[in-house]
Amino acid sequence: MAGIVVVFDFDKTIVDCDSDNWVVDELGFNELFNRLLPTMPWNTLMDKMMMELHSHGKTIEDIVQVLQRIPIHPRIIHAIKAAHALGCDLRIVSDANTFFIETILKHLKIKECFSEINTNPGYINGEERLRILPYHDFNNSPHGCTLCPPNMCKGEIIEKIQDSISSGEKKRVIYLGDGSGDYCPSLRLKDKDFVMPRKNFPVWELICKDPLLIKAEIHEWSDGEELERISLQLINKISLGESAQNISADCKLETIREPFPQVLLAHR
Repeated sequence: MAGIVVVFDFDKTIVDCDSDNWVVDELGFNELFNRLLPTMPWNTLMDKMMMELHSHGKTIEDIVQVLQRIPIHPRIIHAIKAAHALGCDLRIVSDANTFFIETILKHLKIKECFSEINTNPGYINGEERLRILPYHDFNNSPHGCTLCPPNMCKGEIIEKIQDSISSGEKKRVIYLGDGSGDYCPSLRLKDKDFVMPRKNFPVWELICKDPLLIKAEIHEWSDGEELERISLQLINKISLGESAQNISADCKLETIREPFPQVLLAHR
């Protein structure tokens, strides 16, 4: 399946919650977070919250322990391992940060499945405090996209991925996401690609307003079981050279009924 690039969002797609909120809530700083939220961009606020955690005696190990118990549907882990074993090029495009994502992926033993992680930089400074910086330096070089938050345009990242694989390679992209930030990259997919919006989440609602704006084929999913089943069926269809099933006019996914090969169920 060397001709398939599978791009995952992270929060509420791979893990079943928002990792930023999870850390803040689990460490007892939700009230402060909500009070500061109206005063600054989300990404800037998360850097501020890491400073607050540090000043109140919370350590990097405290953050790691919280991240290691983040909720995730087990079938998503199976789907990632199966797609990787089948030779797909797996990447992440996320508005979380490198420290959160890499800590979780290492704990789940799936970090090696991904060839690239595109997200906000997160690192431990000399004071043993976690710093979280924007992917785009929006003060000096704003990305200019009106659909995306100032710190990250996922559409721009998807275009870079497309450019990196376009020279003589006939690769097809499967993009999975849930949030409004996943709408911009969905608009930039090509007609041979596939987008998998999470049903009843912001990107699904935006796509359903006018599905014809999306060139890629649309396949919705609701939970980890559906993510696994549908993504692996799309991989099979691409590998067999078949055209995947188009979305219906009312933005509802028609069930794909054929079973997928046993190899796809063997990775646990």
